[in-house]
Order: sequence, then C-alpha cells, then structure tokens
Amino acid sequence: MNFTEELKWRGMIHDMMPGTAEQLQKEMTTAYVGIDPTADSLHIGHLVGVMMLKHLQECGHRPIVLLGGATGMIGDPSGKSQERNLLDSDTLRHNQECIRKQLSKFLDFDSTAPNAAILVNNYDWMSKFSFLDFIRDIGKHITVNYMMAKDSVKKRFNGEGDGMSFTEFSYQLVQGYDFLYLNQNYNCKLQMGGSDQWGNITTGTELIRRKTGGEAYALTCPLITKADGGKFGKTEKGNIWLDPERTSPYTFYQFWLNCSDEDSKKYIRIFTLYSKEEIEAMEKEHEAAPHLRILQKALAKDLTIRVHSEADYNAAVSASEILFGKGTAEELSALSESMFLSVFEGVAQTTVARDVIANGIPIIDLLADTTKMLSSKGDARRELKGNGISVNKTKVNETFVANADCLINGKYILLQKGKKNYHIVKVE
Repeated sequence: MNFTEELKWRGMIHDMMPGTAEQLQKEMTTAYVGIDPTADSLHIGHLVGVMMLKHLQECGHRPIVLLGGATGMIGDPSGKSQERNLLDSDTLRHNQECIRKQLSKFLDFDSTAPNAAILVNNYDWMSKFSFLDFIRDIGKHITVNYMMAKDSVKKRFNGEGDGMSFTEFSYQLVQGYDFLYLNQNYNCKLQMGGSDQWGNITTGTELIRRKTGGEAYALTCPLITKADGGKFGKTEKGNIWLDPERTSPYTFYQFWLNCSDEDSKKYIRIFTLYSKEEIEAMEKEHEAAPHLRILQKALAKDLTIRVHSEADYNAAVSASEILFGKGTAEELSALSESMFLSVFEGVAQTTVARDVIANGIPIIDLLADTTKMLSSKGDARRELKGNGISVNKTKVNETFVANADCLINGKYILLQKGKKNYHIVKVE
C-alpha cells in the first residue's frame, strides 16, 4: 500500500513537507511520533498518532514511538497557555511501561521483520547531555529569531496565559535534537504528529539539514474535532482513557456508540483499519437506515475489541441492553462489579446494613421506607399490582421479600420502576 495515499483518503493529512511521499515510495522508511508520558495511560486523543504509525507499519515502513521522558519533564508549549506540571523519573518510567502495553495492541514490537516497531525514551540520551554541551553542539545551529517565529511561541509571548519560561522556550530545541538523534542512530527520516506540532517538527528537519546535511521530512494530521465544536475525546468527566481502571470498557464503548452521524463518518476512517470499500458500503447502509447506527456500532465494536477485548465488547453490548430495558436477569448477574457500576453510574443509591438484608425486607417497605423510591406504601402497592416493579430485571409482586439471595456481586440489588427509573440498594 502507498502510505500517503492511504492517509489522504482517510482524511489524516494536514501538512506534508515536499519530497515526503517520494521518500516513502523509494524505500522502507523509519518514522516516529512522540508521546509525552504524563500519565500511565494513553487517552483516545493519542490514537490519531498511533494509527498513523499503525498504517505506516502496515505499509511496510518502520514505526518508532518516542516517549518523551525528558520533554515530559519540561512541558510542550504547543496549544497550551499554561506551563504543565513536571514529573519525576520514577513516575515517568512507570508511565512508560504502562503505555508500552497499550501500544502493543496496535503496533508489532516483537516481529523479526525489519519494520518491527521500536519504543524509545528521549530521557535515555538527554539525561547524559550537559547543558554546556547542548548549547554548544545544538543551540548554535538554530537562531532565536527562528524559534520566536513559531506560532506556539508567538501566542504565548503575545499575552496568552502567563508568558513562557526559558524551560518551555527550549522545548523545540530538545524535540529537534530528538529527531537528529533518531536520524543518526536509527536512520529515521520522518517525524509525524498533530498539526499543532508542525513548528517543533520542522525545527528538527532544519537542525538535521544544518548539522548533517541529511534528509528529513515532516507530516502532520489535522487536530480531531467534534461536529458540535466540542473537544474530541473529552466528556464532562474528562478524558476517555485506554486504561480500563480509568475509563471502563462500557464507558469506552458508549463513547463511540454515541458519536453523531457526521463524526462517525470521520472517525471510522481515522480509527479503524476498514478498507475504503468496506467503509463506503457501511455508509450506504447507514444512509438507508440511520436509526440502526451501523457506522457507530462498527466503530465501537472495532475499537473496544482492539483496546480491551472481545469479551469486554460482548459485556458492553449486554450491559447496554440491560440499561435500555432488553436485558435479562441472567445477563445482569453476569456483569462484573465495575461493569455494573459503569452501566448504572449516576443512579440513586441507598445503603443498607448487611444484617438487615439478611433478615429480609418486604418489597413495599424497601420501595417506600428504605429507599423512598416511591412516595408511599400505597403508591408502592399500586405499582406492584400494575406489574410495574422489577428487582434485578425480574418482575415482582406484593409478597416479594428482598434478602441476601438477591445480591448482585454480593452487595447490590437493582430496583426498577417502568423502563428507565432505577435505584440501587448497596449492602455493606
């Protein structure tokens, strides 16, 4: 496959330095994307760069992921108005190990082929560089005028945020040196990233040209946006993470499932490996029956399986059916505690002592007195007679008594009135 043509039809190219496509057609080319390991998990905002590397490897080229252990201690000013918190080396190493595991679900690090993916950390070489050596060997090749002309620098100097420290100002030089180091040690000729990284990337190509006269290229992808103008990958609760402890597989699945039609057409090209023909066929199906949400379901399935597992995907689908009224008592009892809590996040809860539930609570008392889910015992009786109350997805009548046999995961009882009115009894 032709790498740049593949990215073009997927809408993944924003800027590309002249000669880049020709270089990639000429020979197996090594390219890198940098990630600052500021957390012990990637979030979906990182996936654009990761998918660029995935397509690169699929096209026979060699991907390098550069974790910015050194640059993560500085903080990149691009697209930011405040200086970020700096991390210590132990935290950065921990983050690196966690991120590598996540990357291995996308990139092949273990292949014996010449284009096996490589993971490097710029702390390994930057930590050995003295300040005097750096300003003598690297700093003299790039002028302050050149650095000041970058948009990311100009914005901060023109009143955005609190100005810029010397530490941050030096960031593009450090990133430029990364490219030079990879160029000299791994024959890396291409750096890729988001469009906000163009200034930093071209500093690297300029440094290589001035210091060694070597070939170096740049390619950036558009910054991903949502059709409604909101920030991609952000929800009211923050980032959508790849780590299941930070963002549950159910929440991850729901994020993609709930994308707008317009966004799903864009995202399915960027975040999956479906071919152009497959995507166009799905789009036709989707346009014929938008209510079936074919694109969203395909997107959610592909990414949930890739990032988590097929079992997590199946559990997320079952959980969705439970929440929207189609699930069974058996499917509910099969949910893990974390999945159960994800599905019913935000639902009102009442805590009951374990010895109280062991003795049993009549359903009318539970509804009216213990949880106050219903306003009175008379109201509870009417709902029960009308077959309107379920316990753990099973319809119950006035004679029902909730006891320890009802507990899901040993500690929860799910009460339901009608289709969508839920209440959780938590036993402690």
